[in-house]
Formats: sequence, C-alpha cells, structure tokens
Amino acid sequence: MDRRTALITGVGRTVGIGAGIARQLATDGWDLVLTYWQGYDARMPWGVRDQDVDILVTELRAAGSKVCAVPADFEDPAAVDILMAQAAADAGPLEGLVLSHCESTDSSILDTTLESFDRHFAVNARASWQLMAAFARQIPADGGAIVALTSDHTVHNLAYGASKGALDRMVIAAARELGHLGISSNVLNPGPVDTGWMDEALKEKLIASQPSGRLGTPADVAGTVGFLLSPPGRWVSGQLIKSDGGFSV
Repeated sequence: MDRRTALITGVGRTVGIGAGIARQLATDGWDLVLTYWQGYDARMPWGVRDQDVDILVTELRAAGSKVCAVPADFEDPAAVDILMAQAAADAGPLEGLVLSHCESTDSSILDTTLESFDRHFAVNARASWQLMAAFARQIPADGGAIVALTSDHTVHNLAYGASKGALDRMVIAAARELGHLGISSNVLNPGPVDTGWMDEALKEKLIASQPSGRLGTPADVAGTVGFLLSPPGRWVSGQLIKSDGGFSV
C-alpha cells in the first residue's frame, strides 16, 4: 500500500500538541515532515529542550514512519519556500498539512508592542497562508487535507487572538478556493490542553469548567486531526470545529 506523507508544523516538544498529532498519524500509517523552532521555545516558560526532537523522531521511526525534522523560523518570509523544497527532496508530495505552530505571548490592547503584533501575524497568519498555498501547488492528483489549530483566547491576548482569527478565515476560505484540487480544509479549536504552560491554579479553574472533569490532552486533539486527514474525514470541509470536551458549551 502506498504511504501518505503529512507536514506537521510546530513539533518541538515531546509533550506538545504537535507531537501528539505526529504519534497519531504515525499509527495511522503516515510518513511525516516535522518543523520546530527553538528560538520560540527559548522565549517560553518551558525553555529549549535540546533532545526532544531527536527523541520524538526516533519514536516515530520505531512506529514505522519515515520522518524528517526541519527547523523553520516562520517569522522569516523565506522560511516556507526553504521548508517546502527540503520536504519535496526528502519526502516527495504531501497529502496532509497540519498547522500546529504558533507565536503566543500574552499582552493586552494597551501594552502590545508593534514588534510583538507583527511577529504574531507573520508566524500565525502570513506563514500559514504561505504554507497552504505551497501545499496546494504541489498537491497530488487525488487531493489532500489541511487542518489548522486555533484558539478562542483573545482577551488580554490581543496579538495571538487576532492572528488566530485571521488564520480561521483563511483556512475556511481554502475549503472553497482549493476544493477543486480535492483539498479539504478545516480549523480545529481543541480548548484548553495542558502541555506544560499551566500552573496549578489555572488547571483547577479550567477543570471546573469542563463537563468531563478533566483537561484535554494532545492525544484527544490528535484523534480528531487523524480523522479529518483520513479519506472519510475529508468530506468534512470549511468548518471551525470545537473538539474541546464541551468546554465551550
């Protein structure tokens, strides 16, 4: 059976959502191209975890996937072209695109800096558009699927929330604009998923708002992404899906 290949962005930590998606797709029989950027991790509370990418790649290969991992600074307008050229050389045509990278730094309307605002839109919106366009230009004859991760976190999170809103609109538009190429395109809002950024007080607050009494996990997100990339799941297109355990109800 011919294997499919997916590009997953934002896979820099073994505990992240991107890593959970990679594990699911490896189990589902996909080969993978992964991106990561340690410059972002260095600015986050968890810091750079030097061995995580190598550990994850080894794990995914043991599960039967062909895997390549590429550092990509999506603030750089040239990064997408460089990435796609390497993906084509190392992995061939892509049938799946999962946008799980992000720039995320909390700030409000009155204290967001121009530098931060521009960086959020470069990474979360502009690079995502570039990736979708490049993906569509190389899509095989039988099509493929785009899934992008989004968020409702907007209050006191101006640049992140606004840039994710722009992402939502582009991905939904892609369902119409790229549908003739056999590409489905959906946005997935997973709600609160603890990947190491929550303190105990925030965890307790969010759990109290969850009908299930627990937070989401990367595996929860990954199961939905795996379905949307599957042949049956590709009939779903143009949707903003809340797969959050009822958090948003």
